[in-house]
Amino acid sequence: MLQQVVNAPGSIIFREVPVPEAKEGQVLIRIHKIGICGTDIRVFEGKYPSIAYPVTQGREAAGEIVEVGCGVQNLFVGQKVTVQPQITCGCCRYCVEGKYNLCENKKVMGFQIPGMAQEYVAVDAERVATLSQDTSYEEGTMIEHLAVAVHAVKKAGSMAGKSVLVLGAGPIGIITGQVAMGMGASKVMVTDISDARLEFAKKSGITFGVNTADAGLGEALLHNFGGEKADVVFDCAGTNETIAQAIQYADTGGVIVLVAVFRGLASVDLAQLAARELKLHTTQMYRNADYLDAIALVDEGRVNLEVLVSGHFGFRQYADAYRYLIEGKDKAMKVIIDV
Repeated sequence: MLQQVVNAPGSIIFREVPVPEAKEGQVLIRIHKIGICGTDIRVFEGKYPSIAYPVTQGREAAGEIVEVGCGVQNLFVGQKVTVQPQITCGCCRYCVEGKYNLCENKKVMGFQIPGMAQEYVAVDAERVATLSQDTSYEEGTMIEHLAVAVHAVKKAGSMAGKSVLVLGAGPIGIITGQVAMGMGASKVMVTDISDARLEFAKKSGITFGVNTADAGLGEALLHNFGGEKADVVFDCAGTNETIAQAIQYADTGGVIVLVAVFRGLASVDLAQLAARELKLHTTQMYRNADYLDAIALVDEGRVNLEVLVSGHFGFRQYADAYRYLIEGKDKAMKVIIDV
């Protein structure tokens, strides 16, 4: 089979390797589609810490089961599936407590261990999530992103009747806004400084999109929400400017969830955070229940993932796909690799 390898920063090769076998407790999956995320690009560019090259990428993928190993139950040849890419130890205190997304020894496919950027992959059955036959392979690649958003939204508590502000209209931001709506938020507004990205948010069904380079955020909240504050704020950009906006525009007693990976030290107004008793939460990946809830949101039509797909590239066009995303980062959203 063909396998993608980043053998050094900026360099991708493809090599022929044997098709793996489904060992006991595993299934063999024929990969059909692979999603590209921003972290993949950072690995390609050599900007992701603690990556040992060469590495096969592919954290977000969907395919069909073609072989079932001994001892596997409730999974069958021909099923459409996606895979939870995190590998946990099962024995650290976080794993024992059921908080395995915080595992001290966690490894993620495509980063610390080989990923799914290959024609076939053998994985432990317990990490496989089945998709309905009506779910497209493109949607299947985005279940991982959707699970991230589901876990983040759960951190904020009930969405019923809430006014929600999402800072950052990248894929995670738009999906987080959709999840908030799908879980009962009455009003959702997404902000960005890119009109093209806000157009994706609009197409996905999010009611309000505001370019904060052109309009004041306070005025937009007053106009769209009927008030100057939001009940819940999700920071999906992760900059000093957006976390400051989150604190300023979260209603007294409200909730802020930092979804983005914040790079560097943050400058945060803790005095205002404390004076208005705001709750600041962070979030880390997802758990199995989040994957199941994500799949249910797709099955029930409460999110629209396919609208985020802005390009398809062939398997050997990985480098072209990365260049497309790097050069059009303000316009491109999700890119899919067709295997």
